[in-house]
Amino acid sequence: MENFKSIKNWASEDRPREKMIEKGAAALSNAELLAILINTGTANRSALDIAKEIMEANHQNLLELSNMTFTDLKKIKGLGEKKAITLLTALEIGKRRQISAALEKPQIKSSRDAFEVLASHYFGKTVEAFYVIYMLHNGNVISVENISNGGITGTVVDSRIIFKRALELKSSTRIILSHNHPSGNLNPSEADKRLTEKMIQGGKLLDIEIADHIIVAGNNYFSFRDEGLIG
Repeated sequence: MENFKSIKNWASEDRPREKMIEKGAAALSNAELLAILINTGTANRSALDIAKEIMEANHQNLLELSNMTFTDLKKIKGLGEKKAITLLTALEIGKRRQISAALEKPQIKSSRDAFEVLASHYFGKTVEAFYVIYMLHNGNVISVENISNGGITGTVVDSRIIFKRALELKSSTRIILSHNHPSGNLNPSEADKRLTEKMIQGGKLLDIEIADHIIVAGNNYFSFRDEGLIG
């Protein structure tokens, strides 16, 4: 490749590191940020070339990138074991940071609040999972807990486990049910509706309110309460 130039031979304003120093991290594209982590390229490919291939393979979507495994990353030409581990480490730190931020949210007043708390828990999941937000009567979050994990099309949920945990927490009188649809379809299934109604009736016996049931699909969500499926 006669026209190939390594990053160190680029103009300073085009180099990712120098660009970050001069303009801040927010000025960099996702590929440029990845290039900094990759650090070095190969004889014929710069770190940015490798980063761009990674983003293209994931349709420019960081959520898809977070699902890549160590084996997937090593298939990228120029991305060896050390660099693959570095990228996986950065992605995992990002996930944990999101979870920590979500847990700091003190109160849920709307379905959007609930979604923002839940989003980090579903980030990168390719199978269906079920989480419950346990709250005080005023909506302050006590705990967000994983109840079950299943396959691509469903997961088994035991209502007794959900209520048992609420009783263990003692001060939890309101809960929000949630699960994800890896397919991206936001519409609730008949099974989703039956489970929600079953939980509502069970909650009445225990004085525990089912405040909502949130279905998460990527960056979107469906709220049973907003759609009038919970009175």
